[in-house]
Amino acid sequence: MPSYPNILSLIPQQPPFVMVGELLYADDQVSRTSFTVKEDNVLVSGGFFTEGGLLENMAQTAAAGAGYAALSQNKPVEAGYIGAVKNLEIFSLPAVNDILETEVLFKEQVFNVTLVTASVTCNGKPVAGCEMKIFIGSSS
Repeated sequence: MPSYPNILSLIPQQPPFVMVGELLYADDQVSRTSFTVKEDNVLVSGGFFTEGGLLENMAQTAAAGAGYAALSQNKPVEAGYIGAVKNLEIFSLPAVNDILETEVLFKEQVFNVTLVTASVTCNGKPVAGCEMKIFIGSSS
């Protein structure tokens, strides 16, 4: 697939809470995004992208992949909710103007719960990673 720069059509989040910039690749097993950390980002503190920002970046990368799959099947993009985070590792906090590349591997789906592993790199070096349970669809 070609890259998909219109990220807002793929995720339910809207500015100022968008933590992904461009969908680079997506299929039924993986999604990859890029994101440039900007100084005015709500999850930047002291010139660095925070731990919460990294976690949200990983979750939104999963959302972008799910959104791409939904649109490819002429279905609406549904909201997702982080249900659990496991084995979170943060190796460094990216600085303003750093470009992150994030990859999410879709491991298993049971009903509306998707299990994923996620990793973030910057300049080829690991920045963060975790496992997540993400609930897709209505929260009610």
